[in-house]
Order: sequence, then C-alpha cells, then structure tokens
Amino acid sequence: MFARAFLVLAALLVWTAERPANAQEGKATPLRADDEKEKIIARIERAVPRLLSEGEVPGLSVALIHKGELAWHHGFGVKNAKTKEPVGDDTVFEAASLSKPIFAYLVMLLVDAGLIDLDVPLQKYLPGNYDVGDDARLGKITARHVLSHTPGFPNWRTSTKSLKIHFTPGERFSYSGEGFVYLTKVVEHVTGEKLNDLLNKKVIEPLQMTDSSFIWRDSYDKQHSHRHNVLSNPTPWYKSDTPNAAYSLHTTARDYGRFLAAVIKGTGLKAETRRNMLTPQIKVSASGTNNTEHAPENLSRSLSWGLGWGLQTNGDGTAFWHWGDNGDTKSFVVVYDKQQLGLVVFTNSANGMSIIPEIVDEAIGGEQQSPSWLKYEPYNSPGKILFKKILANGADAALKDYRQWRKGRPAAETADEGQMNRLGYNLMTAKRLKDAIEVFKLNVEDYPKSANVWDSLGEAYMKDGNKELAILNYERSLELDPANSGAVEALKKLKAKQDK
Repeated sequence: MFARAFLVLAALLVWTAERPANAQEGKATPLRADDEKEKIIARIERAVPRLLSEGEVPGLSVALIHKGELAWHHGFGVKNAKTKEPVGDDTVFEAASLSKPIFAYLVMLLVDAGLIDLDVPLQKYLPGNYDVGDDARLGKITARHVLSHTPGFPNWRTSTKSLKIHFTPGERFSYSGEGFVYLTKVVEHVTGEKLNDLLNKKVIEPLQMTDSSFIWRDSYDKQHSHRHNVLSNPTPWYKSDTPNAAYSLHTTARDYGRFLAAVIKGTGLKAETRRNMLTPQIKVSASGTNNTEHAPENLSRSLSWGLGWGLQTNGDGTAFWHWGDNGDTKSFVVVYDKQQLGLVVFTNSANGMSIIPEIVDEAIGGEQQSPSWLKYEPYNSPGKILFKKILANGADAALKDYRQWRKGRPAAETADEGQMNRLGYNLMTAKRLKDAIEVFKLNVEDYPKSANVWDSLGEAYMKDGNKELAILNYERSLELDPANSGAVEALKKLKAKQDK
C-alpha cells in the first residue's frame, strides 16, 4: 500500500520538476525579440511533441511571425487520433473566435472607405429594433461598441427569444458574439454584398489566404482536422454553410500567419485606422472573461480591448491577442506589435488550451497575462493529473491517495472547486459515472455551501438512475440558490417519473 501511495504521490508531484525553471520561480521568461528565427523554431520543435503527449492533444499547427513576416509554419501530431493521418501544412482547423479579428479588419477597411463610421449608431444604417423590443439603448450601439465588446449584448442568447441589452452601450466590457452578428447585418446592408463574398474580396483573396473560408468548401473534406474530446476521441466536425463573423472561419496556420503579417504592416489601412484598432477602448475585469466585477479597483492593469483584438500592455510594450474555443477545438494568437514577433496555434482538441501557454512561452516568452485571464486549466495541474489517475486506477484508490497527498498543502497547489467539477464532468464523458459521483461527493464535502457542486452531484445521480439521491442533491442546490432554474427543471422531471 505504501509503495502504491508513493507512486501516486510521485506522479502528482512530477510536473513541478518538468515545468520550466522560470515557471517554478514565478518569473516571466524574457521576450525573445532578439532571437534568430532558427533558434525559436528549434525550441518549438523540441517542446511541442512532448506537450502533445503529456497534454493528450492529438495534433496542432503553428505559425511564427518574426520581424513582421510569416517566417515559419508547421503541423505536429495527427488530424485524427483513430486514423493517425498526420497534420500537414495545408491542414484546415476551425478558427473559432479567431474569426472575429478578420471580420474586424474588414470593418476597418470599410471605415477607411467611408462606408461605416465607428461612432455612428448602427440603427441609423439599419433601421429597426433588431429583435430587442422597445429597448431604446439599441440606438446607442455603434461599430466601436461591437468591436470592443461593449454593446451590452450577451455572448449568445440562450433561446430563440428576443435579444436583451444588459447595460448601457460602452459602459463596460462583456464578450459578445451576438454583437458581431448584428454588425454583420449592418455591413451587408451598407455594402449590398453577402458577408462571405465581401470577406473573400476584401481580405482573404488580397492576403492570399488560399485555404481559408467562412463557409465549408468541398476541399475541406480531405484537408480538415477532426475535433477531439478530452479523451482524445474524434467528434463531429463543424461544417458551416452560413458564414458567421464570430466563429465560422476555417483556415490553416499558414494563412492566419499571412493575416497577422498584414495586421502588423497595416496592409490596406490608413495609419490612423490601424493605430485606432490597437488602441485600448475599454478595460477588462482582472478576474477573467466571465467575471462581472467592473468596479475600477477590480479592473486589470495590463489587459484591455481594442477594436477586434485583446490588448496586453506591460514592460515589453503592447501585444495584440485573441483566443478561439469551439468546444473540442482550441486556438490562440499573440503578437508583440513593436517587436513584430508573434505566434498563432490551432489545436484539434478540447485539451488544446492546456498546453498553449507553454508553447507561447517557449516560442516568444514575455509577460503573458492573457492566457491566465482565460482561466484554462494547465495540462499538468493537480486536477488533470488526478483525472489520469482515476482513469487508470479508479476513483476510490486515486481519491484516497489524493486526500493524503493534499494534507498540509496550500489550496493553490490542489485542485479547486471548478477543477474538481470539470474532472467529474470529464469522467461522465468517459462514461465513468460511479467515479464521477465520488469526485462530486468530495467536492460537496470541500464546498458544502456551493449550490453548483450539489447540482453536479444531483446530475450524476440522475444519469446513474438513482432518482432518490438525485432529488435530494438538487433540492439542496435549490436551497442554496433559489434562482437555479436548471435544478427546478430537473426536479420536475425526476418527481414526475417518481409519481408514475
């Protein structure tokens, strides 16, 4: 027993020895602006295979921007974990929200053409209430608000019901795909052209992004990389027949690198327009993308939003960045403007973001605040390692050793509530319901006043067919959070079945 416990302890601790020295010491790697591209490429080629293996990411593609040019691009791993077909230079990935900067670039081109004014209310271009009822605040929303994520819209509406405006436009940052859809309607109305045709004519073709499109192409049937879930099982590919400015771009790392080089140079844009695009428009919360703490004291000192881009400002200057997340695909881009150094990474896995920060650190270094702001769990976190141990040995043995290991350790070194909750859901994805229940039970034990953990345990019991315990846990969740509509609906269904 002691030997097995020691092995588990060793596995849980091994990641600290494998992390770069700077990461262990809490020090940022110096920005690698003076490194020759060959040196940067060598570091990437050395790090990525290890990270793919340890992070359980089947494949990725990367492009390096060096001295303002697309200097190198390369594919690693496989397009499909089952077929083992390798990722190549022409492998197409879902860009997800990396679509937004390209649409923003199009809008800035239209601004220079005099077709759109950043500060004219969009309702003047496209009259009507745009499905917001009689909310007069629609008349205040401008293109600047949309591109800086300050229109007041949610990210996405939760149903087919009308769209709501949650705050006065321009008041604060709140990430919104719905805003980009609204601005798309305006762009199409003003130009008289369909979005995909306009993007092709103004951005994709001039920049020679030959394998890129906001709608599915027949050639993608052979070029595309599959999505993969947390277990590295292939999942269905997203085939878009309708363009969406917020997320439907399909592209290669090479093509996106060409776009980044154009952003650096301001290709096709007036100098003032490019400068405006990369000028902070609004501060963001220091606590992450979904946080609503927008009081001045809770705002980030280094992160803000420009027009279509996140901005990161520190001792190295300003970098523009963005991330993409379509579920079982993840992507990230960051470019230091003055140094003309950057990287874009596309992955084909739900686990992709867990390894991207280390790739960025190996490639370009610098003080990277944006990845931590996104709140993705690192591949070598206690929660990720515990997940692997449960899959290998079962929850009873793994959690027993984990309880012992975490005694006396600071909370920051152990899996927190959110990580344990994700672990439980990942186990449900793996069809390990009994193991998931044990994880959720530990989370309830650790966080008894959290409505969410009781809700999760109730859901696991429900999926396992234990109606009685499911009801008890959902009721406890509802006691802690009477506004939990999900628990209300689940209880209705459970009690209806119980009465039959």
